[in-house]
Amino acid sequence: MKHLFLVMCCAASALVANAQNVISGTVSGADGRKIYLFDDADNNPDDSTVLQKGQFSFTIKQPSEPSVFALILEGTDQPLLFVPGPTPQQLTLSADKFPIATAVKGNDNTKALQEYQVLFQPLIQRAHALNQEASGISGDDEAAKEAFRKKAGVFSDDVVTTGKTFVQQHPKALASMWMLINELRPRLKPDEFAGLFAGLDKSLQTGKYGQSVSQYIRSQKLSGIGEMADDFSQGDVDGKAIKLSSFRGKYVLVDFWASWCGPCRAENPNVVKAFNKYKGKNFTILSVSLDDDKNRWLHAIKQDGLNWTHVSDLHGWSNEVAVQYGIRSIPSNFLVDPQGRIIARNLRGSALEDKLGEILK
Repeated sequence: MKHLFLVMCCAASALVANAQNVISGTVSGADGRKIYLFDDADNNPDDSTVLQKGQFSFTIKQPSEPSVFALILEGTDQPLLFVPGPTPQQLTLSADKFPIATAVKGNDNTKALQEYQVLFQPLIQRAHALNQEASGISGDDEAAKEAFRKKAGVFSDDVVTTGKTFVQQHPKALASMWMLINELRPRLKPDEFAGLFAGLDKSLQTGKYGQSVSQYIRSQKLSGIGEMADDFSQGDVDGKAIKLSSFRGKYVLVDFWASWCGPCRAENPNVVKAFNKYKGKNFTILSVSLDDDKNRWLHAIKQDGLNWTHVSDLHGWSNEVAVQYGIRSIPSNFLVDPQGRIIARNLRGSALEDKLGEILK
C-alpha cells in the first residue's frame, strides 16, 4: 500500500509539472485568426493555433532559467511578452488593443512585462509617427532633416527617462533586463548603461541575459573613448582582407551600417559630406556592413556614393567585427586618431563634420 501511494504521488507530481508552463486566454474580436508562440532563441514560431471563440492555450517546455517568451496575434505588429512560470497563466485581451491585456493572471515577471508594455505604448505610437514623418522628408531638404533630428532627440530622451525610472523601480524583474537590453542600450553612454545594470538584482546579472550584457559592457570598455581600438581584419568588396591597423597614421571613422537600415541610409549624406570635405586632410572612412546580401550591399554603396573602403563578412548581425565591438544598433561609429586611439563615438548629423573641423584645422 505504501509503495502504491508513492507511485500515485509521483504520477500526480508529473501532471502538475506538465501543467506548470501553460499560458492560455481569450482574445475578443479575433476569431479565425492565428496566434503564435515564440521563445527568445530565434524568429521562428514554436507553436501556433487558430483562435476559436477567441480562446488559445499553449503548453511550454520548462526553460532552464526564467526567459522571455512572446505571443503574436496575426495582423498585429507588437508582441505580448511574458515569462513562463511555476503556475498556469491566463490573459484576457481584445484584438484592437493587443498586446495590452485587460486582465492578467500570471507571475510577477509577466505582470512586470505587461506594465512595461503599457508604459511604452505612447512612445511606440510616437515612434510610428516619427517614422511616417521621416519617410516624407525629401533627401535634399536639410532644414526638415535637422528639425526631424531634434524631434528624434527629444523622443530618445523620453525613452531613456521612462526606461531608467522603470528599471530603478523594478530591480528584480526580468522586464528591467529586457528594457535595458532592447530600449536603453542603444541610447545610453556605456558608463550609464553599466551603472543601471549594476543596480539590478544579482540573480538577473548572473542569468543568461545578464551574461550577455556583461559581455557587451566588456566590449564597450574595449572601445571606449581614450582606449586603443582593437584591431580587426575583414574582406572588402573584392574579398581582400583589410585591417584597421593598416590605416595607422590617419584619422579613420569606423562606421557600422547596412543597406537595409533606414536610419543608416538617412545618415549617409552627412557622412559623404564630411568625407568629401576632409578626405584630403589625413582623414578616411572604413565602413563595416551588417548586410547578408552582397548585391544589395554593393548597390547601396554605389547608390549613396560611399567612395571609401568597405568590408563585410555578410553575416548580418553576426558580423564578426560588430560582435567584437558589441554593436547592437546601427548606425554606429567611432573615430580613431593616427595612433589608433578612439577619440569619439557615434558622431551623427553635423557632429562628425564639427569634430573633424576641430581636429583637422
